[in-house]
Amino acid sequence: MADVLFYHLEVRPLEAVLPQLLEKTLERGWRAIVEVGSRERAEALDAHLWTYRDDSFLAHGLAGDEAEGHQPILLTTDEHNPNNASVRFFVDRAVPHSVEGYQRIVYMFSGHDPDAVAEARQAWKALRNGNAVTYWQQEADGRWTKKA
Repeated sequence: MADVLFYHLEVRPLEAVLPQLLEKTLERGWRAIVEVGSRERAEALDAHLWTYRDDSFLAHGLAGDEAEGHQPILLTTDEHNPNNASVRFFVDRAVPHSVEGYQRIVYMFSGHDPDAVAEARQAWKALRNGNAVTYWQQEADGRWTKKA
């Protein structure tokens, strides 16, 4: 059974929230995969994770690189797990098909995109059986509130 966390982005964008969650993932000693909807988006997140803070960066790589199996965080567009990650993030309309092999699944979607919200509802229905599923929504101040 995996922990499945749905993060409903309302106030702060993915680029502000994802690095913080990845930092927490690494602090726990876990490796992560971040699955995105397109190679272009993976490349944009790649650049962002190197520069999102002046005093820090997140060590990571793109799937297909020689060292992909050694990366603590790997950005990808497919379902493979070459770095043996314990946590898999789904962002930018990437949708989980299975939770097998992961301790935690983090599904992030924009509340400003009706199609993404509809996909999240379908994913919720598909993943709630046999998994510990929680739903977190951003409040106006950017804090997260557990709603389900």
